[in-house]
Amino acid sequence: MTLHTSTGKFITIVAHVLIWVVFGIAIFFYHPLFSSIDIPLQAIAAQGVTLILLIAAFYLNATILVPRFLLKSHTVYYFLVLIAVVIVIVLINDWVYLSFSSEQPLDQVTQMARPPRLHNTDHLSHLERPTIIITALVLGIGTSITAIQKWQKDRQKREELEKEKVSSELSFLKAQINPHFFFNTMNNIYALTTVDAELAGKAIHQLSRMMRYLLYDTQSGHTMLSKEIAFVKDYISLMQLRLTDAVKLNICTPPNVEDIPLAPMIFLPFVENAFKHGVRATQPSHIDISILQDNKLLDMTVKNSVIKDNSVSLDTSSGIGLVNTKRRLDLLYPGKYTLDINELNADNEYTVHLVLNLS
Repeated sequence: MTLHTSTGKFITIVAHVLIWVVFGIAIFFYHPLFSSIDIPLQAIAAQGVTLILLIAAFYLNATILVPRFLLKSHTVYYFLVLIAVVIVIVLINDWVYLSFSSEQPLDQVTQMARPPRLHNTDHLSHLERPTIIITALVLGIGTSITAIQKWQKDRQKREELEKEKVSSELSFLKAQINPHFFFNTMNNIYALTTVDAELAGKAIHQLSRMMRYLLYDTQSGHTMLSKEIAFVKDYISLMQLRLTDAVKLNICTPPNVEDIPLAPMIFLPFVENAFKHGVRATQPSHIDISILQDNKLLDMTVKNSVIKDNSVSLDTSSGIGLVNTKRRLDLLYPGKYTLDINELNADNEYTVHLVLNLS
């Protein structure tokens, strides 16, 4: 990062130097390039002083006047100081040409290089119109560049703050989802301990493997599709431990998963919601889960029967997982997903259809 910053500063300095060299040649030293007549040293020196004054005015305006006055809404003070700078430059420039001309008369070419003086004191006194125009042009360019740079820095800062906000919000949402899943699963295991201790031990082992995935495999903020599907399968297998033959469960996943990165815990809340509200251990019910992949396009459909007054779970915070998953999708994949939820159709089914484009 330090090397990148140093390189950027070096390039900026070189660019400024080259621009001023080109500007000086184009504005002040164009006569020798297109004429066989030699320009006297006095004229070149006078032009050099003018160039130095313009450079000083440019950086004075860009580094001090614009940041301290214009960008802080002190517009009147800014333009007053700017007018004073222009007057000082014109007076110094006029004095320089008078000094050189008093030492040695300027020839015709020197007079050509020198901006014409306004001898009419009723019009701008002794100020020279070309010098005013060139100075105003340089100051205007400096003001524009500084204002654009300030706008770009502000935009970059806003983007960084927005990214930090999104990152913090995603961490908060994920922290909400994980306990929600954990408490539901522990509740299921608690129910198993009164029926089959050995089965409960197996369930605890599966849960520990799943929690290891949550704690270590998702810290980077993304996981691989194959791992996420395996996690969902582990969850379904764990939930099946408490079900009877009265519950019909169908799951379809890609036979050959093409691994692509995605955000973790995207699929689980929909599956979890189906088990939480769609089945009871001894009551006829069903869950159909389908996860399809077409290159980087994922298509997930979850259908489940609706069981009202489902009291198996002791977690009363119904819907936290789904609400937070919608929010995560909005933050992570804006404009790249569609989510259709049909809470109750003619067959008394709850249907969730998610299409996610990861390209």
